[in-house]
Amino acid sequence: MLLKLPLIIVAVFGLFMLVQFFVEAPFLDHTYQEILDWVQIIYLFTLWVGAINLIKLHLKKSTHKKEAPYSVVTLSGIVIMLFFGLIQGKEVGSVFDWIFKNVQVSLQASMFSLLAFFVASAAYRGFRARSTEALVLLSVAAIVMLGRVPIGDLISGLIPDFANWILNFPSMAARRGILIGIGLGTVATALRVLLGIERTYLGR
Repeated sequence: MLLKLPLIIVAVFGLFMLVQFFVEAPFLDHTYQEILDWVQIIYLFTLWVGAINLIKLHLKKSTHKKEAPYSVVTLSGIVIMLFFGLIQGKEVGSVFDWIFKNVQVSLQASMFSLLAFFVASAAYRGFRARSTEALVLLSVAAIVMLGRVPIGDLISGLIPDFANWILNFPSMAARRGILIGIGLGTVATALRVLLGIERTYLGR
C-alpha cells in the first residue's frame, strides 16, 4: 500500500492536469488555481529539503583539509543570512538586504562573467576550421554575428538580411527538430509516470 499510494496520487493529479488543459470548465479552472496554491507550499518544503541537504553535505566536507575553507564559508553565509533575516527581516536597508545586494549579486555577476570566458573558449575550439563542416560553421557564425551588430550593416546591407535568413530558415529548421524531439521525450516520460512505469521519484 505504501508503494501504491504515491502512484495513485501521481496518476490522479497527472490526469487532472491533462484534462483541465484540454477541457474548458469553471470548476476545473478553480480547482487548478487551488492546486497552484498548494504547489507554493510544496516549493517551501523542497527548499527546506535542499537547504538541509546542503548543510549536511558541507558539514561532511568541512572535515577534509582541502575542501574545509569553502565549506566553512558556505555554512557561515547560511548562518549569517538566516540570523539577520529572522532578526531584522529583508526590508530595504536591512543587513540582509545589504549582504544580498553587495555580496550575492556580485558573486552572481562574477560567476556569469566566468561563464562568458568559458563560452568564448569553447567557441574558439569549436570554430577552428579543421574540416569543411567546421569551415561552414565558422562562416555562418561570423555572418550571423556581423548581422547582429551595427558594423555589419556598415559593411554591407546584405549581411543583416542574410543573417536573418539563416536564423529564420536553416537555424529554425534545426531548432524545430530539436523541439519536436524534446516534446516527444516529454510526452513519453509523462506517460511512463502516469502509468506507474517510471518510479525514480520514489527513490528506486
